[in-house]
Amino acid sequence: MFRASINSSFGLLRPTLRTSLTPSRLQSLRFLSQETRAQLETAVKSSPVVLFMKGTPAAPQCGFSRAVVQILDMHGVPPEKLKTFNVLEDEELRSGIKEFSEWPTVPQVYVNGEFVGGCDILLGMHQSGELETLLVKGDVVEATPEPEPAATTGTSS
Repeated sequence: MFRASINSSFGLLRPTLRTSLTPSRLQSLRFLSQETRAQLETAVKSSPVVLFMKGTPAAPQCGFSRAVVQILDMHGVPPEKLKTFNVLEDEELRSGIKEFSEWPTVPQVYVNGEFVGGCDILLGMHQSGELETLLVKGDVVEATPEPEPAATTGTSS
């Protein structure tokens, strides 16, 4: 799906990149074709939550992917609002998503077409409560009802 020819012409570099690239960085830097970029844009918008991971939710192939799946599950992201892509099935996807997001690692999470981050970012957002806020505002999950304060008894001694 994501296999496409890569435009490797260095003449298309943005001026700001051209001056900052060393020969060793040029070897590792790739340029997405317009077709691949369009496919990735379509993919990240294909569902309210999109996860590029190693393996599948049922069988993650790395601990970071497993952690992201667990975090999303803890927040109650419904399966119909989650689309996953196994980057181990397609090398073009695996390298292309890193360039597309300008994020060097997988897993990668998108919410409503916007890049959120990888495992470390998602974990921090989970711990701070920001992830729940993002998922609620993005209409991915329902807000968790606030627990009612414990009733105090009116007896005094």
